[in-house]
Amino acid sequence: MRANFIFSEVWIGLRRNLTMTIAVIITVAVGMAMLGVGLMINAQVSMMKDFWYDKVEVSVFLCTKNTANETCKGKAITAPQTQALQKQIQGLPGVEKVFYEDQVAAYKNFQESFASNKALVAATKAEDMPTSFRVKLINPDNYQPIVQSLTGQPGVAQVLNQKDLVSKVFELLDKLRGGAIVVAVVLVLAAALLIGNTVRLSAFNRRRETGIMRLVGASNLYIQLPFVMEGLISGLIGGVFAAVLLILAKVLLFEEIGAQLTRGAQIGWNDVASVITLTMAIGVVICVLASFVTLRRYLRV
Repeated sequence: MRANFIFSEVWIGLRRNLTMTIAVIITVAVGMAMLGVGLMINAQVSMMKDFWYDKVEVSVFLCTKNTANETCKGKAITAPQTQALQKQIQGLPGVEKVFYEDQVAAYKNFQESFASNKALVAATKAEDMPTSFRVKLINPDNYQPIVQSLTGQPGVAQVLNQKDLVSKVFELLDKLRGGAIVVAVVLVLAAALLIGNTVRLSAFNRRRETGIMRLVGASNLYIQLPFVMEGLISGLIGGVFAAVLLILAKVLLFEEIGAQLTRGAQIGWNDVASVITLTMAIGVVICVLASFVTLRRYLRV
């Protein structure tokens, strides 16, 4: 009998404040989805850093006849210079391995990287590719001594640290992650305020019923329970919608990022499930707490 009464009160409250309830659900859904996306971006960035930093190399591009560089002066590096340079690189402290990439290998990598741009691939020949050394470091963060030692050496056109290029991408992703979390926090606060207003309105509309319940000796918890359950239901429904949005984000956004940048380091469905569980729990807790706090302040029981 008591359970039937509580559920009937919950239904009455949701029906009377339908517009506010829908607003709460939408705000919770968007807020939790943004929070979940921020957490997924955080996981993806961490995996990408581990994946790419392990593969970071220093690229030493060698002179060719077509290289417009003061060091090269239109002269290609000779075979003895190439061998001497390779020995010099191998002897530098902090160098783990050295790979030589000739023009044929460089052109093959170029074709794979720009396979979608057929016009560019057709206009480029293997002779246009520079030869280079790919230097794998023991500690990718300790690249500056290597770059300084090789810059300006005879036959060296350019020394490029790949970590500088990768770091720019990670800086952009870090900003995106921070922005998503900030927006999520704002939306969560907005959801809490909406829930508080909804509970206040519901309590005001049912002030006669709550007054009668107080007169017959109903406990505070028994009077507050229908209002708290309204917040809980709104949080659950909002969490379900947020879960759908996160699944769409995984399929449409993160799988595309993984296919383009990190085929070996994609967040899995287990990670998505963990994020969904966490965001749903946070959404429900926020709704319940907002309802409970609002009732203690505005509902005199």
